Amino acid sequence: MQTRNLGEVQVGAIGLGAMPMSIEGRPDERRSVATIHAALEAGVTLIDTADAYHRDANEVGHNESLIARAVAEYGGDTSDVLIATKGGHLRPGDGSWTLNGSPEYLKKACDASLERLGVEAIGLYQFHRPDPRVPYAESVGAIRDLLDAGKIRFAGISNADPDQIRLANEILGGRLVSVQNQFSPAFRSSERELELCAELGIAFLPWSPLGGIAQAGELGSRFAAFADVAQAHGVSPQQVCLAWMLAKAPVVIPIPGSSRPETIRDSVAAAELTLSAEELSRLDAVASGG
Repeated sequence: MQTRNLGEVQVGAIGLGAMPMSIEGRPDERRSVATIHAALEAGVTLIDTADAYHRDANEVGHNESLIARAVAEYGGDTSDVLIATKGGHLRPGDGSWTLNGSPEYLKKACDASLERLGVEAIGLYQFHRPDPRVPYAESVGAIRDLLDAGKIRFAGISNADPDQIRLANEILGGRLVSVQNQFSPAFRSSERELELCAELGIAFLPWSPLGGIAQAGELGSRFAAFADVAQAHGVSPQQVCLAWMLAKAPVVIPIPGSSRPETIRDSVAAAELTLSAEELSRLDAVASGG
């Protein structure tokens, strides 16, 4: 697969978002492991997770542990696989999401993630979501401390606005390598963060790039232009969507969620799909929300 820069390393242009394997409606573990192995076979080297990707209150880090086992069981070379995780978002187990951006919590969460992943340093550690009760600089300061301590190789942030991106990069001494924000045909409001990342040379990781678990399969019916372009190329609308994102800037690395081998294989094929300027213009013109 084509590669793109993330900090000082290169990763596959399409990553794997692993959340669907651990939250409500998740498949059995055998299928999840098969999905992760299919991704690795297809050239995926960036796998995105978080300690909050779990369903029940007593299984914090379910997704991290699942990925660690699947990668360890894979028969091929995994030395270039970068596992990205996050801290600062929590799931009490009742289906809700809560926040804790305190430096003390983030450092404890990182230590727990380190143990679950079974690594000496986490490949990419990301502050999951701003906590309005904690100054943003203090939360990012904890990520800086983890970076300085060698507990994480690279630092990133998620769900951030342009001012927070600039502030985080300043606090990290220019070492911010990635921003993970929601971005899809139905959610275009992160375009300004994408453009800022392109300007600064920071990787932009769109989450839910196909519209989320419930709506990814309906992308073509919701956005006719993507279906039309897909038909012209003999591929899926989902492939067209990811290729459209890749064409936006060299810093874009989509992380489509998947829990089936066939869907991650289809997503990876987007890295080889070239769209014309006219097609890209048509897709750009699609109004948010369909």
